Order: sequence, then structure tokens, then C-alpha cells
Amino acid sequence: ACFLRSDVMAMVKTKSRKENKNKITWKEIKRQKVLLFWAAVMVIYGIIFYYLPLGGWAMAFQNYKPRTGILHSEFVGLEKFRMLFSDMTFIRVIRNTLAMGVINLVVTFFTAIAFAVLLNEIKSKGGKKVVQTISYLPHFLSWIIVTGILHDMLSGTGIINELLANVWKETGWNAIIYLAAITSIDPSLYEAASIDGAGRWEKIKYVTLPGIKPTIIILLLMNVGNVLNAGFEIQYLLGNGLVQSVSQTIDIYVLKWGISQGDYAIGTAAGIFKSAVSIILIVIANQIAKHNGEEQLF
Repeated sequence: ACFLRSDVMAMVKTKSRKENKNKITWKEIKRQKVLLFWAAVMVIYGIIFYYLPLGGWAMAFQNYKPRTGILHSEFVGLEKFRMLFSDMTFIRVIRNTLAMGVINLVVTFFTAIAFAVLLNEIKSKGGKKVVQTISYLPHFLSWIIVTGILHDMLSGTGIINELLANVWKETGWNAIIYLAAITSIDPSLYEAASIDGAGRWEKIKYVTLPGIKPTIIILLLMNVGNVLNAGFEIQYLLGNGLVQSVSQTIDIYVLKWGISQGDYAIGTAAGIFKSAVSIILIVIANQIAKHNGEEQLF
């Protein structure tokens, strides 16, 4: 009984120490004041530049006129949304955006994984650094330069050129996070695989890919929400009148009808639709991952 009582007391003391350690005190706040200050700065920045502008969504439910402003514009309810979805041009734009987004997601996502895995197989450290540096340098080029290079090389426009431009520009950069995940894999797993007679492809299949699976799932969930962010610059710069019916995206539609034509309410309604669909896609993808026991965003 004495031993049992002492064990219970020890557990209580340990729990109490943990609670005290996690308890926020003024002393701890003072010790972390610099970090708390900069955290507060970033929170304020987010509120000002990410949340306050959401008040502009009210324009989508008004017959907005710049001279009268949001507070005095006529409220029309969902009229702008009805106009939006009765416009066959916008329906075609949704098709184009989804098609480009899905193609970009599939091609760039798996290309980055394949590139990272293959780059990891290069045994020469110097060679690996040279290839990696060359591969991610295009990420820092502006789309003006990239589309100019692609136009000169391929002398044409269309979705194939847009796809090639996006893959060439972003694959090296997107592969960096997969390379970081690969470096965290325990080297003893590769040694054990070698002892069992596994070759390079077997190691990739049974060690490397399972080792970076959580990273792949998380990035896939994040990228699913960006399907409707198929792009603006590349389609706008490579597009022309001949391919407009298949190259115009929601962002270009917002620019053309919401800003150039002065119908800000229509542009805002299109932007709200895009945001709503992105949120729905992320939630659905996250629930699918949860159902299958994979990594989740929330």
C-alpha cells in the first residue's frame, strides 16, 4: 500500500509539473515578448490585407456604382450571380479553368515527385547540386520572359505550350520540398533493402515513395484547392483571338468584364464563386483523406 501510495504521489507530481510547464505566465510572456510582438504584427497584417478586403464582396449583391460606393449602391440580391451563370461565356470559362487546373495539377504534381526521386538517385553530390540549381532557376523568371522563350521556341500558342511552360518553370522548385522529405528517411532502411537484394527501383517503390507519402498527401490536398487558380499571366500572355475560347480563365474573365467593362459586381461574383469552389474542393479532398486514414489538413 505504501509503495502504491508513493507511485500515485509521483504521478500526481509529474502531472503537476507538466501543467505548470505548459501554463502561460507573465514571466513567460516577457521572455517571449519579441516573438509575440512579431506574431501580433503578422496577425494584424493578415487582418488588414486578407480579411478587411472581404467587405468588398458586398459588391456582388449590389448594382455597384463607383460614384455611389458600397454603402449607397442598390442591393439586388443574387441577380448578378443569375446573370453570371446565364452567360455561356462564363460557363465556357469555368470549363477552361477546370481543365487547365486539373491538367496542371496532375502533370506538375507528379513531375515534381518523379524529378525529386530521380534527382535523389544521383550519387555525385556536385552533379546533383548543378542539376537542382539549373532546374529551379526558371522559377525566378517572370512569366513575360518565360512566355517569350516558349513563343520563340515553339512558335505557337495553345494549352500544350501553356502546359510545357508551367512544367519547365515550376518542376524544379516544386521538387525541393520532396527532396527535403527524402533526406529525412532513415538511411538504415535503404541498407536493409540492399541486404534483401533490392535494386534501385525496388528501393524507390518500397522505401522512398512510402517515406514521402505523408508529404505527398498534404501537398496534394493543398493543390486541390488551387485547381481554379489555373493561372492568369501565362494564359493572358500566350493567348490570342484564335484560342480565346479554350484559353480564357476565370481570372481573365474577371479582368475583362469586371474591370475593363466596369461591371465590378460581376467580377466580384465570379471571384466569390471561385473562392467557394476552392473551399469545397479542399473540404471534400480532406474528408476523403480522413476516410482513408491518410494525412489531413484539418
